[in-house]
Formats: sequence, C-alpha cells, structure tokens
Amino acid sequence: MSWNPALDPHCPTGDDVDAIDTVIIPRARDLGGFEVRRALPAPKRQMVGPFIFFDQMGPAEFLPTKGLDVRPHPHIGLATVSYLYRGRMHHRDSLGTDRWIEPGAVNWMVAGNGITHSERTDDETQSEPMPFFGIQTWVALPKDHEDRAPAFEHVGKDALPVLNADGKEVRLILGSAYGETAPVKTASEMFYADAVLQAGAVLPLPDDHEDRGLYVVEGSIVVAGQTYEAGQMMVFRPGDRMSVRAGETGARLMMLGGATLEGPRHIWWNFVASSKERIEEAKEAWRREDWADGRFRLPAGDDQEFIPLPEA
Repeated sequence: MSWNPALDPHCPTGDDVDAIDTVIIPRARDLGGFEVRRALPAPKRQMVGPFIFFDQMGPAEFLPTKGLDVRPHPHIGLATVSYLYRGRMHHRDSLGTDRWIEPGAVNWMVAGNGITHSERTDDETQSEPMPFFGIQTWVALPKDHEDRAPAFEHVGKDALPVLNADGKEVRLILGSAYGETAPVKTASEMFYADAVLQAGAVLPLPDDHEDRGLYVVEGSIVVAGQTYEAGQMMVFRPGDRMSVRAGETGARLMMLGGATLEGPRHIWWNFVASSKERIEEAKEAWRREDWADGRFRLPAGDDQEFIPLPEA
C-alpha cells in the first residue's frame, strides 16, 4: 500500500470538508536580484505524489555576464526536471551531457546512486538582457530505483503531447493524463503538465491519479468559489472530481501528482533517500572529493570548481 498522509480513514468526507486538502504559500528567497519561491517540501506536505521539491525560478532579467551560476553539486535518490518559460540555462553533468535547456523542452536527469551537475547562464555571445523564468522540480525515486545508474534524457518541445480545447492548452511534460503519455521514461506513475487557460476557461483535474496538486504560475483560478492568485499551490483530496476556472486575466498552471511512494523520504541538501544511512554515505563520498575513483565525478568541461558539503 502506498503512503499518503491524506488517506486517513478518520477524515471527514463529502461536504464535511473543503475540496482542497492543503494550500501552500511558497517561501521566497532572494539570491541577489534573483528570487526563488519554494513550494515543496512544505511543513504540511513533503510530497505531492512523488514530487518532493518545487521551486519557481524568477521571473528575472539577467544582464550580459550576470545570471545563474550554480557550481557543480551532487544528487542522489531523485530525478530533476528544469522547465523554462523564458530564457535558457546551460546544463553540464558527470555523464558528459552538455546541453542548453530552453523553453518548453524537457531535460530529465536521473541521479540514482549519484550524479553531479552544474547550471549556468554563461553564454559568451549574450549581448542583451535575458528574461529568465521557470520551474525546477525533483521527483523522489522508488526504493528499487535509488541505486540505479544515473541517466539523462532530453525531449524537445515539439515532441510533447499538447491538448487544446475550449480556451485551454495543456502540454504534458511527464507521465500520463487525459489519455496521453509523455515520451520521458519515469520510474513511477505520475503526471506533470503546463496548462495555459484563457479567462473563464474550465479545466478538470485528471481523476485517475492518487495524489493531485497544482501551482498557479501566472493569473488566478477559482476553485469552489474561492480565488487563488499566482504563487500558490493547492493539493486536492484523493478521489474527488475537481475542476478549476481561470480568473479574469486567464491563468498559467503547473499540474502535478501521481502515485505516492512506499514511504516518506529523508531530504538533506541535494540528497533524497529512503534511509538516513544513504544520506550519510553520500555526504561522506562528497566530502572526500575523490573525483577520480570515488562515487561522484565532476562534469566534463566544468570541473574547476564545486560546491563544498555544507557544515550544518
């Protein structure tokens, strides 16, 4: 049986409770002119389905030679997807991947037992200010995939399923929803979609997933008579048939969820694991800085610096 804190037999049902299980107001952090808003993990919700980390990056405008500059750092026990609305980002990893992440494309990095990557906006040809806006998400891996070899998969924007109807467009990034399946291979059942709604458009949530949530990126939506503005995440009760309606200026949403995992996860720095022992092993491996023979390697082409293990 999957682990879901919302599945409690003593919880009231039907009209006795609101249709929304949890509303999350992200924590904002200023990274020197670049704001990040973190919705997951939250005090009341570690995960939505297998999604354990959810950051809104920007919106911001980067001046030439000034922008995102995340040095090489490690991950275990998760898969990442960085999805951009505007701008571009340079990804390099210890598998040898060297690719620019651009709007609408999927870049799926599976850490498994260990991967290192960097994220920068280091285009030497950039001569004009660059707008930058996107979402970065981590998906926790099932136990039987935690020790798998790392991998990277890129899928272009045009290869993703797109559904259009009645003032709404839904681009499926990961998993399955509305009868469509995205091409990226995932380790567990999930859905992740970019939805753009015109004013007043009504969008039903997928009703074939155990756990479902959405994040308002732009505009506003109305759920059961209540308005929710940009920068809010809602998590819905399992099993309810739900629809949301776009506000007067329309809305852009990120929809996410899926099957919950077989248990909670430990999360420390960039490491996610089903046990504290796995976290400690990864910490010690990064602390050794043995890039030639150890667990972690530095990315080819970006191996002159790295983020040290935090002290705390």
